[in-house]
Amino acid sequence: MKWNKIIGWLFLVLAVGLFCLQIGYLLVSSQFQVEYIDNRLFYIVNILCIISFLAAVLFLFGMSKKGTIISASIVLVFVIVQATLLYNSNGKIKNITSISPDYKHVLGLKENIPRGETVYYRSYYGILARPKEALPFRATGEFKVQWLAKDVAAVTYKTTDGLIQQFIATYGNRGGASYYNVGPEIQGIWEGEGVTVDSDTEGIAVTVKGQSEQFTWDHVYQYGTLAIVLKRDQEAVWTIALGENIKIHSHSAIPIGGNILLYKATMDDNDAITLEYKGRYD
Repeated sequence: MKWNKIIGWLFLVLAVGLFCLQIGYLLVSSQFQVEYIDNRLFYIVNILCIISFLAAVLFLFGMSKKGTIISASIVLVFVIVQATLLYNSNGKIKNITSISPDYKHVLGLKENIPRGETVYYRSYYGILARPKEALPFRATGEFKVQWLAKDVAAVTYKTTDGLIQQFIATYGNRGGASYYNVGPEIQGIWEGEGVTVDSDTEGIAVTVKGQSEQFTWDHVYQYGTLAIVLKRDQEAVWTIALGENIKIHSHSAIPIGGNILLYKATMDDNDAITLEYKGRYD
C-alpha cells in the first residue's frame, strides 16, 4: 500500500509537470516565436500527461472495475485522437530530428510539404527552437543526416531537379574565435588514406586515388563557423569540416595541428575521411 502511494504521487507529479510544460509552451510560443524542435512532441506530451494522470488516480485512490474500464476507455479515445492529429500533422510538416553524439545539440528540420520548403531550426531552450534559415533548394525524398563531429551535422538531400545538395549545421567554433572563414584557415596540404586536399590562394583541390578535381573559391560555400561545401555545376560534391581537435591561430591562417574531415556528397551510406595537416606551400 505504501508503494502504491509513492508510485501514485510520482505519476501525479509527472502529470502536473507535463501539463505545466504544455501551458508554458502555449504561452511563450507566440510571444517569443518558439516551437518544439519536433512538432510531434506536442501530441506525445499530451498523451503522456493523460496516461500519467490516470495512473496517478488508480494508484492513489483506486477505482472500481467499472470505473477503471470507463476511465481507460476515455483515455484510449483521447490517445487515439492525439495519435490521429500527430499523423495528420506529420503529413503536412515532416520533422527530421537528430541528436549530436554528445547529446548537447539537436538538429531540427521541418519540411512544409504543401509549400515545398524545408526550414532549419536551431535549439535554444532544450526542446524549444526558433527557425533560423530555409534550405536553399526544394527537396524531394528522404534526408540523410550524418554528424561529422559532435558539433557539425551534414544534411544530404536531393532536389526536385535531381541534384544532390548538402546543408551543414554547426554549433561551435575552434580556438576561441567567434567566426572565421574556413577555406582560408585551412590553406596548406592535408593528407588521409588515399586522399589529399590542397588549399591555396586559387582554391581547393581534392585528390582521391590519383584523380584530382579543382574547386575555385567561387565554388566554395561556407556554412556556419566550421564547414564548407565544394560544388560543381551547382551540385554539392564534398564537405570539409574542421575536426574537433584542430586549433586555428588567432592572428594567422596557420592551423596548429589537428584534423579536417572530408565528406562526400552522396545519398549512399558513407563516413567522413580524416585528414592530417602536412604543411604549407613554400
